[in-house]
Amino acid sequence: MYIWQHPDWPHFYWDETRLRPRLDYLRLLQGRLLGRTEAAPEQADLEVEMDALIQSAIRTSEIEGEHLDVGSVRSSVARQLGVKQAGLVGRPTPESESLVELLLEATRKPGEALTLEQLCRWQAMLFPKGPGLLADIRVGALRGEAPMQVVSGRVDRPKIHFEAPPRKGLDTELKQFLQWFNEPPGSLNLLLRAGIAHLWLITLHPFDDGNGRIARAVTDRALAQAERQSVRFYSLSAAIMTRRNAYYAQLEQSQRGELDITPWLTWFLDTLEEALEQALFRVDRVLSKTRFWQRHATTVLNERQIKVLSRLLDTAGDEFAQGINARKYQSLAKVSKATATRDLTELLEKGCLEKMPGGGRSTRYTLAIRPK
Repeated sequence: MYIWQHPDWPHFYWDETRLRPRLDYLRLLQGRLLGRTEAAPEQADLEVEMDALIQSAIRTSEIEGEHLDVGSVRSSVARQLGVKQAGLVGRPTPESESLVELLLEATRKPGEALTLEQLCRWQAMLFPKGPGLLADIRVGALRGEAPMQVVSGRVDRPKIHFEAPPRKGLDTELKQFLQWFNEPPGSLNLLLRAGIAHLWLITLHPFDDGNGRIARAVTDRALAQAERQSVRFYSLSAAIMTRRNAYYAQLEQSQRGELDITPWLTWFLDTLEEALEQALFRVDRVLSKTRFWQRHATTVLNERQIKVLSRLLDTAGDEFAQGINARKYQSLAKVSKATATRDLTELLEKGCLEKMPGGGRSTRYTLAIRPK
């Protein structure tokens, strides 16, 4: 029996006493994150928002097995937030533009009522070029009469993980969901509301494709409403992606389970906790980046050096855990080995870089984060 087949569907229940410690700790993390961003310079604040939005766009697609170009997403986010950044790589694509616009719309006006028309428009935004020649999906409309199943495995031996409620009655089901979402019970904890909304909408599976991304966008709106904060400083999708297999397993277990959704809400709150902790780490990185550029505000640097330093300082700088050498600099700056060596030597002399311990054939450098 699927959860939606229970006679009392969708009257969920849960043990809030078990969830209370998590809810209290999440409020503490939310306050810590907002306090840290409020104390940060305005530009750093914008950098944190930009980073969270990039993470959300990339990871919500990766959860579904789709991989967007990071440079294109970054360019779309910078353009739509009005941020000018040196060293941007990649151009916006219709896919990155539409997805970023959707994510911003989901949270920028959290006080607006959520409507069926809006959900259909968001789903259409996931397919800016249409369904494609090989895809038999409806774009901007609810799914058709065929059974909606989530399957995996071989075509001749598929494994059915879940079957959504039939198309007949879906309009009524969505009307009930939207009424609850827009007018939640006054006693309902708003963080729990976000978790319930996620499970409820993804269980209805209202579209032929894009249900997961739409459910996560709706969840982001619910979190924005819970925090009364339209600017997002963390990415729930990024935290879900780090535990993607568990996410699908937990959804399947919940959708085949009882109306007691305490296990799902426990998992959801734990994932939200991870998202907030990831955000605190990224805020520290952005603040470190801001302090770096403030320290070198009067340092004369050429365009190549600014580009490479920006890449090293960016969150994607994890790829430089082993430092940067002349060959890597060549690749990033598109210059000769001699120019790369000269640029690196200058950055070392100006206190932007420092040599990493060790040696060997190639000297490696890392950012000089702390002033000497």
